[in-house]
Amino acid sequence: MSELQELYASMGISRDVYEYGSKILEKLEERYKSIDAVAEYNQLKVIRAMQEAKVSEACLLGTTGYGYNDLGRDTLEEVYARVFHTEDALVRPQITCGTHALALALMSNLRPGDEILSPVGKPYDTLEEVIGIRPSRGSLAEYNISYRQVDLLPDGSFDYEGIKNSINDRTRLVTIQRSKGYQTRPTLSVDRIGELIAFVKDIKPDVICMVDNCYGEFVEVREPSDVGADMVVGSLIKNPGGGLAPIGGYIAGTRECVENAACRLTSPGLAKEVGASLGVLKDFYQGFFLAPTVTASALKAAIFAANLYEPLGFAVIPDSNETRHDIIQAITFGNPEAVIAFCQGIQAGAPVDSHVTPEPWDMPGYDAKVIMAAGAFVSGSSIELSADGPIKPPYAVYFQGGLTWHHAKFGILKSLQALVDKGLVSIP
Repeated sequence: MSELQELYASMGISRDVYEYGSKILEKLEERYKSIDAVAEYNQLKVIRAMQEAKVSEACLLGTTGYGYNDLGRDTLEEVYARVFHTEDALVRPQITCGTHALALALMSNLRPGDEILSPVGKPYDTLEEVIGIRPSRGSLAEYNISYRQVDLLPDGSFDYEGIKNSINDRTRLVTIQRSKGYQTRPTLSVDRIGELIAFVKDIKPDVICMVDNCYGEFVEVREPSDVGADMVVGSLIKNPGGGLAPIGGYIAGTRECVENAACRLTSPGLAKEVGASLGVLKDFYQGFFLAPTVTASALKAAIFAANLYEPLGFAVIPDSNETRHDIIQAITFGNPEAVIAFCQGIQAGAPVDSHVTPEPWDMPGYDAKVIMAAGAFVSGSSIELSADGPIKPPYAVYFQGGLTWHHAKFGILKSLQALVDKGLVSIP
């Protein structure tokens, strides 16, 4: 037994699990090289944007109070706009999470009488209350903003005829969720998003196309804003924060869309001019700088998990050979015990709170109990090694993150070890 294997054994990984994982990794070398090539491209893209925006040491200092003339905040937003190739960007610690960023983008760019269209089926659970699919105080439905959706076809393709028939005079905004959320549909590639946007714009050129970009940033060399999206929206405690951002969200897009969002976030007449950066700018800049490499680690983790669990008989989306367009790996276990065991294994592999045992609970914004594993440096950060899933059929778990590949590998092996220890799976 090698020293490395002995160390794994001392941390709870049996010989059978370790050797099974090692065999899986042997065939992933070429795929990992391609991930590193994308990361290199995106790393250079971020560095170029920072250099062109003349990021300086002064940009890292931040402001308090009103935040007038905050050099670091304004320069960071220029960096985001350059990386996403958009006219403007809003990047703020006052945006509390991805759902808040999406709600802000929607509420600021829609007016009573407008209609939202989702041509990719139901949005992520927490947006249901924002839109008013599930009644909630302050929802868009309370402001007479209606919602319509067109589900994907059984093979995962767009229902172009249904989309065409659903676009009407009230359709003001089309929302496209890139990642799968708590669904088992494919994640959308940037190319497919571009095809969908082109189709929609051909029917109604003035419609706003917004992409929920959560979990997708830096996975490909292009972003949805490169293929026609008017707004791309996301969370800084996912990919673009690089594991360092302690809070925050972003909206990058047309100058009008971003200005509308800024007026809603702060106040009409004040917009982007106020909003102190409160000492987080260094983490925002450095996290964005590290994001391409961190995202690459998370991608390697997702591919490893798919290749580890698929031969054991579990349905995985994406499958073990598919091209990746986000960092999420869905694994369908078919029973709640396995979902819980998986998440408990991920938690046991964390650097923070590894001694804690996660259990399902009634989490705000969801319609079923949810179990979450996230022993993270930033609470709830899903670019760090994490897993979660609703305790309802088909009993799938959604795994994502890993600030470093080696930590992610350990966490995934711990998840499998937990299933083995509970007799829920056998190593072949």
